Amino acid sequence: MTRIADLLAEGPTFSFEFFPPKTDAEQATLVRTLLDLQPLEPSFVSVTYRGGRSSRGRTTALVTSMLRTTALTPMAHLICVAHTRLELAEILVELRRAGVENLMALGGDPPTDPDAGEGELAHAIELVELARAIGGFSIGVAAHPIGHPRSPDLDFDRRYLAEKLALADFAVTQFFFEADDYLRLVDELAGLGMHKPVLPGIMPVTARSSVPRMAEMGAAVPDWMVERFDRAGDVPGAVRQVGVDCATDLCRRLLDEGAPGLHFYTLNRSSATREIYANLGLVPATGALSGGG
Repeated sequence: MTRIADLLAEGPTFSFEFFPPKTDAEQATLVRTLLDLQPLEPSFVSVTYRGGRSSRGRTTALVTSMLRTTALTPMAHLICVAHTRLELAEILVELRRAGVENLMALGGDPPTDPDAGEGELAHAIELVELARAIGGFSIGVAAHPIGHPRSPDLDFDRRYLAEKLALADFAVTQFFFEADDYLRLVDELAGLGMHKPVLPGIMPVTARSSVPRMAEMGAAVPDWMVERFDRAGDVPGAVRQVGVDCATDLCRRLLDEGAPGLHFYTLNRSSATREIYANLGLVPATGALSGGG
């Protein structure tokens, strides 16, 4: 097992994010995606968590399966909401016993799982403190380039993030589309004396219908990108290609500006990520573009 903090100390990391499947069809899709992406030798992969006993079981099962059956280094997500402090401690101990060393500590959105409780911890920093007390974890926290939706203002957002990062090892951002938003975030943290790694989160837009959903998820697609989609028209695959090209340009700029790596939100699909990798010269282009998603 490898700690993400150690990987980041060695140089840029390239990582993927997945969500636990709920159905046999989703399981089959994820298995294909993992087979497609494993040859890219990601630095680590992360597995999301929604809260409640069912999500707890799915996340833990996927992370431990990755540990036992693949060469991947997994990071388990955990959220404050929907759990008592004791339940969170039990989950953390369970993860450590399974050999999991990497944790993404999140506040979390209100759970959709009907068996989820109210929860006792109000903020992610409390979960970071609990994980530190349990011990043995390399801990990441979330960052929002344009500010968390529940933050009263950007200054508060940055100060709270700096406070979280003081206890954690690194941060991973919400996806975004403008490199300047990420660079501003890093500069503002530096102004607060915080220089720990902040990994930019990347989500390519591969369908025109995804544009409204991006805003709902916390990062609106900028007008200039929407205009490029509009110019692509209805030619099959044209919008998707624009999305991949835009994501490639964003990644290239971020790496040129010294970002400590790239974190791809895959939505359990592989092809867009593999194409971006090939465009950046991170893997051989031959054979990198087959598959769907």
